[in-house]
Amino acid sequence: MVTASVNGSGNGSGNTEEGAPPLREGRLLVLGGGYTGQRFGRTLAGRGLAVTLTHREPSPGNGDDQGGERWVRFDPAAGVVPPAEVLAGTTHVLVTIPPDGSGADPVLTHLAGLLKTLPLTWVGYLSTTGVYGDRGGGWVDEATPEAPGLERSRARLACEMAWRRQDLPLQVFRLPAIYGPDRTPFRDLRQGTARLIHKPGQVFCRIHVDDIVGALLHCIGLPPQRRPPTLILADEAPSPSSETLGYAAHLLGCKLPEVQSWGAIETAMSPMARSFWSENRRVSSLLLREGLGYRLRFPTYREGYKDCLGLG
Repeated sequence: MVTASVNGSGNGSGNTEEGAPPLREGRLLVLGGGYTGQRFGRTLAGRGLAVTLTHREPSPGNGDDQGGERWVRFDPAAGVVPPAEVLAGTTHVLVTIPPDGSGADPVLTHLAGLLKTLPLTWVGYLSTTGVYGDRGGGWVDEATPEAPGLERSRARLACEMAWRRQDLPLQVFRLPAIYGPDRTPFRDLRQGTARLIHKPGQVFCRIHVDDIVGALLHCIGLPPQRRPPTLILADEAPSPSSETLGYAAHLLGCKLPEVQSWGAIETAMSPMARSFWSENRRVSSLLLREGLGYRLRFPTYREGYKDCLGLG
């Protein structure tokens, strides 16, 4: 196995299959330049690739090149769609945009025809492990039948199916909660707004943003026939939120808030928060790690949290 750096520092943040060349040429389009999309785009721009990212609003540089990245506006609700000449020559596409308010996929609605004219060799669609629904804390993997219980997860699964019906070199990646720099419990702990909630048997799964980037690069480096059509990206440590919050507090050397019983506070939680706590499952990334040979840079939240604090 050959180790390749995600951020160019040679620190083992990603892997490539032996004999599979790292991505050195082509043009990348990131549809949805948010937290994960920017991380992926900037990594490839740092390798010398031409990278275009989309944003709903006028974005950094107002469409000018910024260190190898070009921002263009994609706001279907406002009738703004990237022109064909801007996307010409695109070879790789990452889609991070969620379903719209009607549950449809805005990329397919407005760009499907254009995408099919491009010389694409890889399309990655970021979905959610929410498509598996509530499993009472049981394990799921890529072979587990989907059973989404939440409306937003049903919409995601419908969009997955719509993408699969396109004649494109597609991989669907199912992700749990994403964390990384600026997305940890540290700010809430420092500000005294963190909540220590106990719900017996409840666990959450997560993935560090740099392992998303590393896994995507790893898959691009594989021969097309070795790329699974569906792949779960997750670390190896499904854990209660009380455990992860406790470790974060330990790293900061601060006190934890008083523990709250889920049963006592459930009715006071927002509908979105209740929906997150309504499902309980453990997602397995064995196919990624053992089947494809990707070595997680952050196997658990412990390594990831320490890295976010610069603790090695």
